[in-house]
Amino acid sequence: MKLSNFNFELPKELLAEYPAEHRDESKLMVVHRDTGKIEHKMFKDIVDYFDEDDVMVLNNTKVFPARLFGNKEKTGARIEVFLLRELNQEQRLWDVLVDPARKIRIGNKLYFGDDESLVAEVIDNTTSRGRTLRFLYDGSYTDFRRKLRELGETPLPKYIKREVTPEDEERYQTIYAKHEGAVAAPTAGLHFSKHLLKRLEIKGIQFAEVTLHVGLGTFNPVEVEDLSKHKMDSEELVIDEKATEVVNNAKANKRRVCAVGTTVMRGLESAVSSEHTLNTFEGWTNKFIFPPYDFSIANCMITNFHLPKSTLMMMVSAFAGHDLIKKAYKQAILEGYRFYSYGDAMLIL
Repeated sequence: MKLSNFNFELPKELLAEYPAEHRDESKLMVVHRDTGKIEHKMFKDIVDYFDEDDVMVLNNTKVFPARLFGNKEKTGARIEVFLLRELNQEQRLWDVLVDPARKIRIGNKLYFGDDESLVAEVIDNTTSRGRTLRFLYDGSYTDFRRKLRELGETPLPKYIKREVTPEDEERYQTIYAKHEGAVAAPTAGLHFSKHLLKRLEIKGIQFAEVTLHVGLGTFNPVEVEDLSKHKMDSEELVIDEKATEVVNNAKANKRRVCAVGTTVMRGLESAVSSEHTLNTFEGWTNKFIFPPYDFSIANCMITNFHLPKSTLMMMVSAFAGHDLIKKAYKQAILEGYRFYSYGDAMLIL
């Protein structure tokens, strides 16, 4: 499979700038792998496709307000700092991206907040836009993290050109988010409302939770035609015993195991035992799934509609079959489905 196999024309107006009014009322396309049949539903109709003791695996990572705006010392130039990951808690070292990067060199200081109560010093270059920052802040670590939250804004993806609104803080987060650490939302989960989760629970559907802290690597463009040469960024993953038990029981009893999102699917496939069951896992994964690929754990998945040539679209093609996904995406465009993070959903059975 080559990169060019995943290109298609996506009309600009189908990129969702805002979420649907109600979480569970976005459109849902249901794709049947066995027959090739495609149905058009609402997301809340998902209840009809699952039975008692089927399992949905959720990613309970929580997005933190990773985008900060500061000013460069002396020149006062406005600089965007995107927090990627914390490197050292004690020294307050962070991996970040800066924009515009050409202006930011080792030794520069950046000031944040109207009162400039948070300062950061650039101590290393990591990539063309990447820097390592040491934050200088008088106060405890808890106060420092509170300060970051207070100054940061919801890290909406770059394609959304509008200003961030207070509503985004709630809507660019799943309702079951628990463990802070993601710089992007696991977007398939954004469609679940409290009411819908309750309906699924009443029907006897089981839930297993994993934590995969979504990094910006998920959105990194693939720049090589030969997919086997693309390197994914590493992301932190935790799968505990409780989750493995629920998933492996369902597998043993031939129930549905549904990965809610590409992040969950990547997480599950990073922790497969030699018997094709799920292992516990604590560490980092840089797994890249593209066709052809044999999946071991989940036998259905929920996902959003992804951008051309993205690693996410490649994984979905590996799961559903390349031709079927091409057909489904063609229909999605004709039917006006909304794409990407705030867009509509697809259930692949």
